[in-house]
Amino acid sequence: MTDLAPDAGYGSTKAKLKTALLQHDALSPAGLSERLFGLLFSGLVYPQIWEDPAVDMEAMQIKPHHRIVTIGSGGCNMLAYLSAGPAKIDVVDLNRHHIALNRLKLAAFRHLPSYGDIRRFFAEAGHASNIQAFDLFIASKLDRETRDYWNGRDLIGRRRIRVFSRNIYRTGLLGRFIGLGHLLARLHGVDPKELVKARSIREQRQFFDERLAPLFDRPVVRWITARKSSLFGLGIPPQQFDELARLSEERSLSSVLRARLEKLVCHFPLKENYFAWQAFARRYPQAHEGALPLYLQESRRDAIRDGAERVTVHHASYTELLSGKAAGTVDRYVLLDAQDWMTDAQLNDLWSEISRTAAPGAMVIFRTAAEDSILTGRLSEALLNQWDYDASRSMELGHRDRSAIYGGFHIYRKKP
Repeated sequence: MTDLAPDAGYGSTKAKLKTALLQHDALSPAGLSERLFGLLFSGLVYPQIWEDPAVDMEAMQIKPHHRIVTIGSGGCNMLAYLSAGPAKIDVVDLNRHHIALNRLKLAAFRHLPSYGDIRRFFAEAGHASNIQAFDLFIASKLDRETRDYWNGRDLIGRRRIRVFSRNIYRTGLLGRFIGLGHLLARLHGVDPKELVKARSIREQRQFFDERLAPLFDRPVVRWITARKSSLFGLGIPPQQFDELARLSEERSLSSVLRARLEKLVCHFPLKENYFAWQAFARRYPQAHEGALPLYLQESRRDAIRDGAERVTVHHASYTELLSGKAAGTVDRYVLLDAQDWMTDAQLNDLWSEISRTAAPGAMVIFRTAAEDSILTGRLSEALLNQWDYDASRSMELGHRDRSAIYGGFHIYRKKP
């Protein structure tokens, strides 16, 4: 059965995030920065995940016997993996808003009557009927905590579920950050939405070179991107900022961000890159405009619906979940960028549990803000020597990640 029941610590997002994030004294500049990020991260951050599940799935080569553990975030990755028919998926996240979103998505795929209902609910905006669909088909199938969450009220008294009658992708920390980016661009005479008028890679490149790239030379943009808090809206914690800043002599991320935006805009046709649609049009493409995320494509719907009972969603840390598993029982691990946040002790604790629970042929995939693997020089030799790093495949697939937000994609395989 799908585990939609809450774990024991479901309500304590702030406490769990505090353990994961805080590494410095509260009154130090670094400590204040960590606490500000933690405050922002305690709400909904990612209504959509910003790692490319198609790249993940090509790396993992999911088989019917595979047991997967993944971080939940916006839930798009978990549902995409599920469409490949693995035996089991455990989803973990420290953020209760992500937990509620993951459980809602699973319930929607199980209980909404048709693919059209799924598409309206998650791929389109402005459908008041989504609220009726929730009340009729989904609410009664949710556990009490998740149902109470979506029936709960926001700061101005609206039911949380009503976000699906508007545009959920304009909400959350990331959605609001993108909105502020649009505002800043318009103040400098550039409307980012005009990108979606491009009809070729050449026109996309022209728009970037002539309209977007010059913005990164503006003094206000350089000033903003020199501050750690400026990127909290991307879900980039202080530790990741420091890694990225090492790539720039001036400690401003304007040049790094320009390079990442260039990849997003110029390296993939718009019809094939829904990440660019969300960043620039602030919506998904319509059927004649381009492809939806894997999990929202009609050909995937039945596999996700029929396999939803094989997913368990946990409000827990990755290490906490693995500590309760038997040795040799996990085939695939998806860490997203979580290791960029970790101390050396946390990193070694995590990989101790990964190495213990890894089945023969197990694989770990993750992303990093910078290009290099986070493990080099930080993971103990005893742990690192149990794994092979596939550098060439990692680089190949990293170049194909359409979200373009990360510097590196990494694949580790358990040694025989």
